Amino acid sequence: MRVGLFVTCLIDTMRPEIGFSTIKLLEQAGYEVVVPSAQTCCGQPAYNSGERSLARDLAEKTLREFEQFDYVVVPSGSCGGMIRVHYGDLFRDDPELMGRYGKLRERVYELTDFLVNVAKVSLTPGEFEGPVTYHDSCSGLRELGVKAQPRALLAQRGVEVREMKDCEHCCGFGGTFAVKYGAISTAIADEKCANVRASGTGAVVLGDLGCMLNIEGRLRRTGDTATRVLHIAQVLAGDV
Repeated sequence: MRVGLFVTCLIDTMRPEIGFSTIKLLEQAGYEVVVPSAQTCCGQPAYNSGERSLARDLAEKTLREFEQFDYVVVPSGSCGGMIRVHYGDLFRDDPELMGRYGKLRERVYELTDFLVNVAKVSLTPGEFEGPVTYHDSCSGLRELGVKAQPRALLAQRGVEVREMKDCEHCCGFGGTFAVKYGAISTAIADEKCANVRASGTGAVVLGDLGCMLNIEGRLRRTGDTATRVLHIAQVLAGDV
């Protein structure tokens, strides 16, 4: 089985090590992983900003590059949600594109959802020390139903999860929202960071790099250099 890995812009440009951890997990699960070299953005920033024409161009490009694979795996709830949920809106006036997209849509998975429900992996306990808390990213949770999957995988790896208050609340990123409404975004991020600290774990794990950068950035700007902010792929792959 061939898996097309949609790396995402943020992972590609800012944290490529997360992409390599994702590849490791998929290959260990027995899949051939292909990373199309011409892939770019999923179109979400343009879509959220009302630039439908640009978003559709990027959606068509993504469709062309990934429809050949048995599965498409995305280590990000927001990009996964864009492809699996919102491309239908962009293609709704084109029957040919909708037909092709319909065949692809059911093969698109967020990473932990794929590992649990398609690959059905059984991970061995690892060497990660100490408990963590988990942040449920908005798109992954609400658009893709990602909630139990990462927790189940962390349990397999022997990682204790201590739930923080309001773990399902937004981190304040929201893509362009953080730029357009900086003060509101900061207030939301401060609340999330306070809940992370109050968990008493010293580490927060999540599955979306936008949330990861926003939480980590706010923690560091407020003087917290100790709390670790980790992507789920890194923890599961044993790369932290």
